[in-house]
Amino acid sequence: MTEFRPGGFQMIPPVIKNLIIANVLVFFAQNVFEHNPYFDFDNLFALHDIHSEYFRPHQLITHLFMHGGIGHIFFNMFALWMFGSILENVWGGKRFLTYYILCGLGSAVLHLAVLYYTNGHMLHALQALNPASPDFQQDEINFITKYGGSYGSISPVDIAAARVNEATLGASGAVFGCLAAFGYLFPNSLIYLYFFFPIKAKWFVLFYAAMELYLGVQNSAGDNVAHWAHLGGALVGILLVIYWNRTNRRNFY
Repeated sequence: MTEFRPGGFQMIPPVIKNLIIANVLVFFAQNVFEHNPYFDFDNLFALHDIHSEYFRPHQLITHLFMHGGIGHIFFNMFALWMFGSILENVWGGKRFLTYYILCGLGSAVLHLAVLYYTNGHMLHALQALNPASPDFQQDEINFITKYGGSYGSISPVDIAAARVNEATLGASGAVFGCLAAFGYLFPNSLIYLYFFFPIKAKWFVLFYAAMELYLGVQNSAGDNVAHWAHLGGALVGILLVIYWNRTNRRNFY
């Protein structure tokens, strides 16, 4: 059994360093343009539902470099360094960057697929609301109760617009891919939760994935975490590592 202490060949290998710098610079730009009426940074670069007027294909990549606050970017960058630096040291920079981007794309695709399904049902329910129906008031209340979530007591049209145009941002999907690869390649390494409680990497990854799956299926009102994006990044990551490692079954630590 090995104990995982971030480090390896280089404490901060070049791709990790440049990814962290890029994320910090974009986060700084987000704050600079936050209240600029002429340049809507989030709607241009964050990921949006395909139903949204703000959706653009480039957002599948650009959203990976955006974050919602200091805590969000800190924990993502810390996890990227903690797990990604080991992977880059093992694989080399080119393969790691390829892996990181593919995991980010996988997370975005699964997230968009879930949004397309759930928001499609919501839009269908909105179209079904008929003011001439004797049950319209109750139907409207049911719609607001089901889809209102954190948007409060506003009209069904406003709720639908808010949900469809909600931005998704963050490197979490790609970072989950790094976590999945670490758990697969170093299953018996110890990760110290809160720096004190040791747990094997394989159990940590499985527990985290199970929790994300449960929360994603539950889809609680007001939950603004993109659980399916996390799972998408982890799934693509596992499939890539299995494919790359198919001729070297003994490469486990």
